[in-house]
Amino acid sequence: MTDSVVMDQAREGRLTHAPANHPGVPRAKVGVVVANLGTPDATDYWSMRRYLSEFLSDKRVVDYAAWKWQPLLQLIILTKRPFSSGKAYKSIWNKEKDESPLLTITRAQTEKLTERLKALYGENVEVDFCMRYGNPSTKSVLGRMKEKGCERIVFFPLYPQYGSPTTATANDEAFRALMKMKWQPAIRTVPAYFDRPTYIQALANSVTDVYSQLETRPTKLVASYHGVPERYLLEGDPYHCQCQKTTRLLREALGFSKEEVDTAFQSQFGPEKWVGPQTVEHVATLARQGHKHIAILSPAFSADCVETLEEIKEEIHDSFIAAGGETFSYIPCLNDREDHMDALLEVINNDLSGWL
Repeated sequence: MTDSVVMDQAREGRLTHAPANHPGVPRAKVGVVVANLGTPDATDYWSMRRYLSEFLSDKRVVDYAAWKWQPLLQLIILTKRPFSSGKAYKSIWNKEKDESPLLTITRAQTEKLTERLKALYGENVEVDFCMRYGNPSTKSVLGRMKEKGCERIVFFPLYPQYGSPTTATANDEAFRALMKMKWQPAIRTVPAYFDRPTYIQALANSVTDVYSQLETRPTKLVASYHGVPERYLLEGDPYHCQCQKTTRLLREALGFSKEEVDTAFQSQFGPEKWVGPQTVEHVATLARQGHKHIAILSPAFSADCVETLEEIKEEIHDSFIAAGGETFSYIPCLNDREDHMDALLEVINNDLSGWL
């Protein structure tokens, strides 16, 4: 860095007393990083295998002993699953941008949050997003934030309900990135926001918007959350309880009766018992009970992804129809809706308190 650049920074107030040969230090800023689960780079076998290997090797996701799990994963599961997962991703892939919908939506969310935060704080804040698995990686984004002068960072996993396989592993990865930095920024991790009124109201608005366009009213609204093994609940993970509370608060905000709204859990795999009921089975049961029209939403997902666009809209939809159901109304995730962005901004501002 030239002496003139150093002196320019000194005039900005960052290096007032620095000698001319002092390494350049950017103006101090606060960073905001939103984090989501992740995405493969493409749908081919090797891209899917790399992504699934990283995801399923995470001890927060599958906590079996490595000596038992890794041979099964690497030699059996990852020889077959990249094909089926790749097929699922192909069915929802954003072909125009050649990327997964999760990546497209998370980028759009970040752009809208950037506009809002820049309007409030100007150039004193930097905003970016990362993925726990795949790209852009947590390590690369936090490194870029540090290079831009972010000495304080609000790290925001976009999971309304806290779960050790989601929120905790995102935070773990952020702290692993900090471990490799000579000069660590201060960091705040954003807690779960499953019961914040603005989030609940955004969910309620999304339901009302879809219901207002339907010719007939669904006789059941199903809130479908990603599942976890029942053992996690018994070991102290609050996810299941927070999901139940989100459903209750949503029902109250909508003014629906208890009989109109159910909670269910999807995406079960492996032999052990998971929290239930399982969504794919529950919707079939509803159809057999005479419910011809149901609606379903996914309050645990901040953005539509393979679990919603493929699993719910295809597999779970087909289960309902095969059991005698007639109309299946999917309510999209909150994505980059304006009321969702306002709710996320409120959460971020709360954690920026005292920093800006």
